[in-house]
Amino acid sequence: MPTTKLPRLTVLGAGPGDPELLTLKGARVLAEADVILYDALANHALLQHARPDALTVPVGKRRGMRSHGQDEINALIVEYAHRYGHVVRLKGGDPFVFGRGREEMLYAEAHGLATDYVPGISSAVAAAGSVGIPVTHRGLSEGFRVITATTATGELSGSVAEAAQSRATTVILMGLSELENIVAVFRQFGQADTPAAIVQNGTLPHAQVVTGSVAALPALAAAAGIGAPAIIIIGEVAKLATPASLAATLPPAAFAVATPASYAKVA
Repeated sequence: MPTTKLPRLTVLGAGPGDPELLTLKGARVLAEADVILYDALANHALLQHARPDALTVPVGKRRGMRSHGQDEINALIVEYAHRYGHVVRLKGGDPFVFGRGREEMLYAEAHGLATDYVPGISSAVAAAGSVGIPVTHRGLSEGFRVITATTATGELSGSVAEAAQSRATTVILMGLSELENIVAVFRQFGQADTPAAIVQNGTLPHAQVVTGSVAALPALAAAAGIGAPAIIIIGEVAKLATPASLAATLPPAAFAVATPASYAKVA
C-alpha cells in the first residue's frame, strides 16, 4: 500500500571511506530515512545511523561484479519512495563526482519525487591528502583536475591525453584497470618521469600507497598488490607523500624504489 508520506529522494555522499568523515547533515539524513539504498563503496558502518525499522538495500555496482544496473536502481528509488516515503541514496565519495547522483535525481523528479542533495567528501582530494599528498601546493601545483579513466562506452577517456599535456595535478578515478594505457599516454607526452602515486582505500586503516615515476606505477602497483578502489595521482605533489604512510604499507622491495627522494624509473 502506498505511504501517506511525501515521496522523496535524498542523494547523500558517504565520503571517501572513513565513517567519521560523514557530514553531520549526512548522519541526520540517514537517521530520518525510511529506505537506504547503499553502494558497495559506501562504508557499511554508516548504516549504524539508520533507524532500526528502516529498510536497507545494497545496490552497489563494482567492476566485474554485477549487482544492480542503473535502470534497476532508478526504478527502485521511485518504487520505494511511493511505498515508504523518504529514500536515501547513499553513494561513496561525493555523488556529483562521477557518481551519477544528478542522473538519479532527475529521474526521480521526472517521476514526481521531491529531491535533495547532501555533499560528501570526495576521495579525489581526501584519499590523496590522507597519505600526505595535497592536490595543490605552493611552488609545485597551482591547480588540479579530476578525471575518470574511461568513457561511458568503456574506451580510454580523451581527458587522459589532455591531462598528460598539463603540469597541473591530475587525479584519476576508477583508473586502475587502465593503468598501462594511462602510462602509455603520459609517456607519449614526455611525462614518463613525472612523480606519481596510487592510493588504495584512502582514509582507512588498511590503506596502501605507492609512489614513483609515472613509468614505474604498473610495477610498483603489482609489487604491492594494489587493487580497487584506488585513485591515481600524477604531478609534483606526489613527492610529498608522508614517509610513514609509505613505510607502513609497502613491502621492502617496493619501498626501495618508491621513496619520494628516488623516483627510480622502472624499465
